[in-house]
Amino acid sequence: MNIEKKPYASLDENESCDSKSQGQVIFPKPEDLQHLSDEEITALEKRLRRKIDLRLLPCMILIYIMNYLDRNAIGAARLGAFEEDLGLQGNEFQTAVSVLFVGYVLMQVPFNMLLNKIGKPASYLTACMIGWGVLCASTGAVHRFGALTAVRFLLGFVEAAFYPGAMATLSAWYVRKELGVRTAIFYSGSLISGAFSGLIAAGIIDGMNGVGGLLAWRWIFILEGSATVVIVFCCYWIIPDFPATTKWLTEEEHAIALWRMEVDAAGEQDWTTGDQQSLFHGFKLLLQDPKNWILIVVCYGAASAIAINSFFPTIVKSMGKDRITTLLLLHLLICWKRFWHTSLSIACALAGFIISASITGIGPRYFGAMIMLPGIYSGFNMSMVWTANTNFRSVSKRAAALAFNNALATICSIYGSFFVNAAMATIAIIASVALHFILKRANRKLELKEAEEEAAGRHLPGSGFRYLT
Repeated sequence: MNIEKKPYASLDENESCDSKSQGQVIFPKPEDLQHLSDEEITALEKRLRRKIDLRLLPCMILIYIMNYLDRNAIGAARLGAFEEDLGLQGNEFQTAVSVLFVGYVLMQVPFNMLLNKIGKPASYLTACMIGWGVLCASTGAVHRFGALTAVRFLLGFVEAAFYPGAMATLSAWYVRKELGVRTAIFYSGSLISGAFSGLIAAGIIDGMNGVGGLLAWRWIFILEGSATVVIVFCCYWIIPDFPATTKWLTEEEHAIALWRMEVDAAGEQDWTTGDQQSLFHGFKLLLQDPKNWILIVVCYGAASAIAINSFFPTIVKSMGKDRITTLLLLHLLICWKRFWHTSLSIACALAGFIISASITGIGPRYFGAMIMLPGIYSGFNMSMVWTANTNFRSVSKRAAALAFNNALATICSIYGSFFVNAAMATIAIIASVALHFILKRANRKLELKEAEEEAAGRHLPGSGFRYLT
């Protein structure tokens, strides 16, 4: 690829579309786009982005809603004679909650490496969706603690494919400046799920207890799991695969989808073959990168309180309301640069924990919960975006990082079923500060190296790439 130098100008700033720049490096446009004018390429890129937005984001949000509904249905079922009917004693409920995350942790990296290898998110994610929908519905048929534990473990095993797989798909389509907003929109699915899970559970518990000879808690699992399976057949035909493997794009759309990702990664191709696309190549690169180990601490600290989801109905009920009012209050409760977004969000969650733990009044405790949830979700969301951005230059490494970091962060949900470790939020903030300065230093080194190479008349591969701090 012939590369010439010129000052940076983005496509939106009337840059000549004979080439596209990253930093000081110019990337000539692909052969399939040579016949298009500047205005036509700009319009093509906007049209592609709009097409992917309309097809990918709504489906991912809908699937995420069902993912969270199915996973956390056990929290709502607890208010519908769930423990009494199954004869759960001691900490058996907490064990049933936590065992899901054992399977979830074990399978995230293998599943995401497999997705990265086959490159077919539409088939892969919807197949997993059918699996967890069936398992969720099957929970409504269990009668003993052993059966409940087995189904919950398998549910986590299958659900492990979705979140890192969805993040890998988003990061394959959107450049770094676009990814943060799209990830936030995608992550809203979990909050929407939390907002409506209380309403759905309230309706089922109030209106379906005894229908078909089944207690209401069984209908929660059956209906939510069945709805997941039905939704699969709509999403399969809409979700795009990766840019290089999506068949319904035109040749021009294929070309610009791949080109813009290559430019954003300073010349690193986003889809390769052979060893670069192998199951273990990206994971090996990941383990050798010290920056990602700091990111793991950030992700772990940000995720340390997410297990509280399964206990939120119980927490709200402790304020002295009946079970239907509790579920409705739960519905109302949830309707409410990377470093700053991540650290400030985590600090907000920490403040909510302190308020809820130190004050006994219902009003202040409810307020603490209101600011706790946005902080938890926003902090973790931004930590995963930061993971994708920092590992952006190798698609296999990025897929491994998203799965590995999320898997290790999810470990806290295993013990989080018994207690919540709010102190990890402080550690996450400290790690965010450390990573911020490490990435700034790395960017300065890149600038100095490029200046030296340019002065010597040489081109440094990957010139122009900078970490987002």
